[in-house]
Order: sequence, then C-alpha cells, then structure tokens
Amino acid sequence: MKHYELTFLISPELSEEEIRGFQEKIISLIQEVGGTLDEVKTPVRKKMVYLATLNFHLSPEKLGSLEKGLKSENQVLRYIILTKKVPEKVPKKVPEVVIKPKKIVKPEAKVELKEIEKKLKEILGE
Repeated sequence: MKHYELTFLISPELSEEEIRGFQEKIISLIQEVGGTLDEVKTPVRKKMVYLATLNFHLSPEKLGSLEKGLKSENQVLRYIILTKKVPEKVPKKVPEVVIKPKKIVKPEAKVELKEIEKKLKEILGE
C-alpha cells in the first residue's frame, strides 16, 4: 500500500454541516475501496471554495476506482492525488557538548598592609 494525499476543492454553496457531511462521504469512499486514513484536515474556507485534504494508504490498483468515485461527485470542483513518501523515523541526534577547559588563574602575590599604608600616605601627601 502506498501513502497518498488527496486535496480537493468543494463548492462554496454548501453550508458548514453539508461540508462536514460531504467530507465524511469522501472518507467512506476511500474506505470502500480498501484505503486506510492517516490524517483528516478540517476543510478550510478560501475566497470562492472550500479546500479539504486527506492523507491515506491505498493499493495503487484501487486508485482508479477512487478517482472514478471522485469524478462522479458534482460538489468536487477539482482534486489532486499525490503520492507521499512516508518519512522514516530517524533517531534524534544528541547534540555534542563541547567542554572548554577553564583557564587557570594564578593568584597574585599578597600585598602587605604596611605597603598599602605607605602608598596611601604618598597619595595623600602626609
């Protein structure tokens, strides 16, 4: 079985409830020819039409009978069936952690209190 995506345009004359019902009709048409659904997207209202998309698995031999059923529906203005590649599940790569070595800071020599007092006296002019 191959993975397909069906996108079709539906007449804007239908109400929201009729659109949902019509989409269910298309879903049942796919199931009647032996297809299994993966994903059903809610039809979206565009300027002059409703746009609906379905993802499903189906044997390539039965694709012709599905197209025949779609052509017989007057509410389907246009449709396209695309073959989709099923993405393989690739394990997520763990990002490499680069540890930079810390700089070794040598402590400075300690200054005696007497030297600090001497410098202060020089600065203050005492």
